[in-house]
Amino acid sequence: MPLLATADLEIHYTVEGAGPPLVMLHGATSTGPEDFAAQLPAFRRAFRVYLPDARGHGGTRWEAPPGLTTEQLVADLGAFVDGLGLETFHLVGFSLGGMTALTFATRHSERLRTLLLVGVDVERQPRASVAKRLMDPARIDREDPEWANELERRHGPGQGPGAWRRLLPALATDVARQPLLTPRDLRRVRVPTLLACGDRDVFVPVTHAAALYRQLPDARLLVVPACDHQVMVSRPGLFNDAAGRFYRETEAVAVGRAGGAASPAAALRATPPEAMPEPRLDIRLFDPLWDERVDLAGDGGEPAGDEAQLTATSRPGAHAGPGAAPPHKPHGGL
Repeated sequence: MPLLATADLEIHYTVEGAGPPLVMLHGATSTGPEDFAAQLPAFRRAFRVYLPDARGHGGTRWEAPPGLTTEQLVADLGAFVDGLGLETFHLVGFSLGGMTALTFATRHSERLRTLLLVGVDVERQPRASVAKRLMDPARIDREDPEWANELERRHGPGQGPGAWRRLLPALATDVARQPLLTPRDLRRVRVPTLLACGDRDVFVPVTHAAALYRQLPDARLLVVPACDHQVMVSRPGLFNDAAGRFYRETEAVAVGRAGGAASPAAALRATPPEAMPEPRLDIRLFDPLWDERVDLAGDGGEPAGDEAQLTATSRPGAHAGPGAAPPHKPHGGL
């Protein structure tokens, strides 16, 4: 798998597909291929998808004791897209990755073609309390050894044995201390945005998601019924359908935004292969998704009718879609 060297880090990432660039940021304790496994079959048909591992996760080696902050993750994202020569790009973020994406958008919205956020909150609570409880290594070892083994599988090969026991407290500490985005910050996110959350998300109450939606200038809100924090894992059919509709509706705007200003770092370098002219997004690739939704749900189920509708609101217009997946036991995620 490729590595991209930055000033203080070698970022491990995977890349799939062809088309306009799309960067997908995973949640805490996870990796991109884990969190977005149900999206990749469709997304890589329409985009060139980049999935970087956050520092301390997967193959991006980093020692946790000095602490981990949102500021570091935002800087890492900037260094990553600059290193690839991506002047503008689509951005997706889940939980920890969603907060990274949103914070980046408050500062560099001109570089984003679209923004898709899952499980993101700008309030301290209940995120901090839930993170403190769920990110306790002693509790995990005592009560959930299966999850401990999964964390070791994800991070041990790249970070060293037991590294997740140092990573998780660092993540919880950042949630408790990170500066909160203000309404003034959020008004700077002038990019088409899709905000998704589950109605049973223990990290993000629906009322908080609605409040965040109202503060974003060009947002659509999707509340997924009978769903936990991991919307794209637990209800992949609904999520993929909503994402497809979002990208179809915003394609013209995204094409216009693709001519945005180049990053200073990219402007100083010769044009790398990643920045060569790209294929235009063929939105038809996102249109016939029903076959993929059935396959990704994993149970061969039928459309769930009224039960599987999204509660959706939008300034320009939002839609609901069919499809559902079996409940998924959430672990981690911030």
